[in-house]
Amino acid sequence: MTANILELHGISRSYPTRQGLFGKNVPVRAVDDVSLCLEPGETLALVGESGSGKSTTGRLALGLERPNSGKVLFRGTELPRADTPAWRRLRAQMQMIYQDPLAALDRRLTILDQLREPLDIHDIGATSERGSKALAMLEAVGLNTTHAASLPSQLSGGQRQRAVLARALIMEPALLVCDEPVSALDMSIQAQVVNLLMDLQRDLRLSLLFISHDLKVVRHISRRMAVMYLGRIVEYGETSLLLTKPAHPYTKALVSAVPIAGRRMAERIILKGEPPNPAARPTGCAFHPRCPIARPECTSVSPTFSLLPDGRSVACHAVDASLATRKVEP
Repeated sequence: MTANILELHGISRSYPTRQGLFGKNVPVRAVDDVSLCLEPGETLALVGESGSGKSTTGRLALGLERPNSGKVLFRGTELPRADTPAWRRLRAQMQMIYQDPLAALDRRLTILDQLREPLDIHDIGATSERGSKALAMLEAVGLNTTHAASLPSQLSGGQRQRAVLARALIMEPALLVCDEPVSALDMSIQAQVVNLLMDLQRDLRLSLLFISHDLKVVRHISRRMAVMYLGRIVEYGETSLLLTKPAHPYTKALVSAVPIAGRRMAERIILKGEPPNPAARPTGCAFHPRCPIARPECTSVSPTFSLLPDGRSVACHAVDASLATRKVEP
C-alpha cells in the first residue's frame, strides 16, 4: 500500500478570546479532533461554510501553527516545531497558495525577483542558474518573459494567481495546500487556473489539499472530500458519492445549494439560523440547532463516525444504523 504523504491525527486548535473588557478568557475551538490523510498524487478537498475551520486546518497541516492536541505527520514523520532548522528544510517540500494573490506577493518586488527568492533562501541550485529556472517556471504556468519584470500591481488577477502558483512550484514541492485559490477570480479565469493545477499535478505528481466552498470546482478537481462544520469533520469519502448521494444533513444542504439546470429552487434545503458561536458551541452535535432532522440524542451526545458500505464515514445520529457497518475514525 502507498504510504500517505500527509496525515492528521486528532488535531485540535483553540484560541483564547476575552468576553467583554473585563471578562475572562474563553477558548474558541477553531479545529476540533480532525483526522485526515492524503496519498501521493491525490487531491483531497476540504469544504464547508466560512468560519468552519478549513483555513486553520491548512495552516496546521503545513506546521504554520501547532495543534493544541493531536499530531501532523509528513511522509510518516511528525512535523518539527515551526521556525526550527528541521522545519525550514521541510518547508521546501510543502507550499501554500493563498486566496488573495495580491496580498501573497510583495508589491515592491518584480515577479522574477519573487520567484528567485525561495531558491536564494534555501540555496537551491547555482546562483547563475536561478534566473533561468524562474523564467522557465513562469512559462510553465502560462506566463511569459514580459511578465518577469512586472510588479504585482501591473498584472491581472489571473496572472497574479499564476505567479503565486509558480513561486510555490519552483521549490518542486510534494504537497501543495490551496486555500480558496480561485474564489477571488472570475469564472473564466477560475477554469483556467483549475485546469492548470490539474495539469501540473499530473505532470509533477503533486498532492493537493484543496480548501474551497465551491462544490462545482471541488467536483472537477478532487477524488475525495471532507466536509467541515464548526471545526469538525462530519462526512468524508469519495467526492462523487458525497455530491450525488450525501448522507449527512449538512452535506445535503451544501449540495442542494449548487445551481443545476432543471432543478427547481423548491428542492433546495435552507438551513435555519447562522452557524453557532465557536466560543459557545452547542452540546452534543454542533449542527443540531440548524438540523431539520435532529433527534433528542443530538442535543447531548456528540456523534461518532460510522463507516457506510460505500466506504464513506459519516458522523450523524440520524444516519440509518442499518447502513453503518462499524464505528471508525474518518
